[in-house]
Amino acid sequence: MNEGPIILEGVNLMLLGMGFVFCFLALLVAATRLLSTLSIKFSPPEKTVGSAKQTVSAGAQDDNLVAAISAVLHHHNQKINKQVQA
Repeated sequence: MNEGPIILEGVNLMLLGMGFVFCFLALLVAATRLLSTLSIKFSPPEKTVGSAKQTVSAGAQDDNLVAAISAVLHHHNQKINKQVQA
């Protein structure tokens, strides 16, 4: 049996498949970049009125978030300590 042509056919098929996948992925990246550029270009402009109010409320939300996370971690640590002591 001569296995040389079979191996060459396998390599040829592998390279052809890899080429198709590469072309498809390159096309997908190009389409994604194009759509991203178009969406930025045609999106409505952002409103700048009331940005100071949003900043203040964002700071208050951050404080509430930090307090909630701290409470959850404290509760979790107490639960773990009870399990270790038992």
